[in-house]
Amino acid sequence: MAVDIDLSFPRTIILTFLALFAFAANSVLCRLALNTEQVNPADFTSIRLLCAALILALIVIIKDKSVICKINQYGSHSGALSLFVYATAFSYAYITLNTATGALILFAAVQFTMLFKGWLTGNKMGFQEYTGVLLSLLGFIYFVFPELEKPSLLGCLLMVLAGIAWGIYSLIGAQSRYPLYDTASNFIRLVPIASMGLIMMHCSFGINVSLKGLLYTFCSGALASGLGYTIWYQVMPKLKPSIAAVCQLSVPIWAALGGIMLVNEPIDLHIAASAAVILGGVLLVILAKKKSSPQI
Repeated sequence: MAVDIDLSFPRTIILTFLALFAFAANSVLCRLALNTEQVNPADFTSIRLLCAALILALIVIIKDKSVICKINQYGSHSGALSLFVYATAFSYAYITLNTATGALILFAAVQFTMLFKGWLTGNKMGFQEYTGVLLSLLGFIYFVFPELEKPSLLGCLLMVLAGIAWGIYSLIGAQSRYPLYDTASNFIRLVPIASMGLIMMHCSFGINVSLKGLLYTFCSGALASGLGYTIWYQVMPKLKPSIAAVCQLSVPIWAALGGIMLVNEPIDLHIAASAAVILGGVLLVILAKKKSSPQI
């Protein structure tokens, strides 16, 4: 779906950056909850999904209370399933990965999932775009390679799975005509699973979540996930798969900064060099799109 830049480009850019900021916040909030407050990843996932469903249901009711009664007409089972796989793998991956590493692996996997789908559907790229994608891939390989010899390999694999699931969720969102209702429906469909998971954890191990841990989880679910994903669903129909994919590769930078400031995580030359190469590839793709077409 093409959008005239004169009318919609600035708004699309602003909304895209808001969504990307929400994605970065999710990584930081997850790390704060799991590692600083010692929240169990299963509890984090369940509470996060329930909080997102609650806040989105309230927004739908305020906007048009008649819609909530037929909310199952929006969204999809495939969207809900990909959302659940992403959220679960995301939480368990962050047990062993730091904020920047997890975010970089996640959105690199998202990028290649979306670009692969675009390639399958005949969405051709020019030489500069291929160069940008290749540069991003090389930067990603350089970044991940040292992790292959560390115990966090399982975390890397889980985050790759989360990225593939998120890429599929984003592609489904590209067809959305009602972003708020579709996002709300996808989360509400997961309420029974999330509730069951929370009850099972409570019966088996008990739920021991600190006030700060609960706050981090609530913010991750209600704000960074619920509202962030709604915004993402709104901009996805206006973005080509290649643009949407590479834009998300800027998220690890914001996540790394958040990890440094809030989780006291160090950043080294290896991370900085990887980020520079990947973002260089992102810039090449974006500039190529800008030169080739007045549409985003």
